[in-house]
Amino acid sequence: MAVEHITTNDFEAKVIQAKGVVLVDFYAEWCGPCKMLAPLVEEIAGENPDVTVYKVNVDEENALAVRFRVMSIPTLIVFKDGVQTKTSMGFISKQELAELIRC
Repeated sequence: MAVEHITTNDFEAKVIQAKGVVLVDFYAEWCGPCKMLAPLVEEIAGENPDVTVYKVNVDEENALAVRFRVMSIPTLIVFKDGVQTKTSMGFISKQELAELIRC
């Protein structure tokens, strides 16, 4: 499954009201660690069709960053059935990312 960018307008419907596991990657275009993490997020999305993966650009969607207290990027937040279950800040390995989405 491809990673899709979402906005404040569709966050509620696509993440909060979603069934199953959703991974949201909060990032910025200028962020070096975010650029390093992006291919790993893409790989995880492709290898785990049961997990929905979205990206949120914090520069464009500041309200979402504030809502979820994103203080550092990249920040990964895992939701299960619309409930926030796990959070990870900073660059992590593919193995750590795979473990993060296991709910």
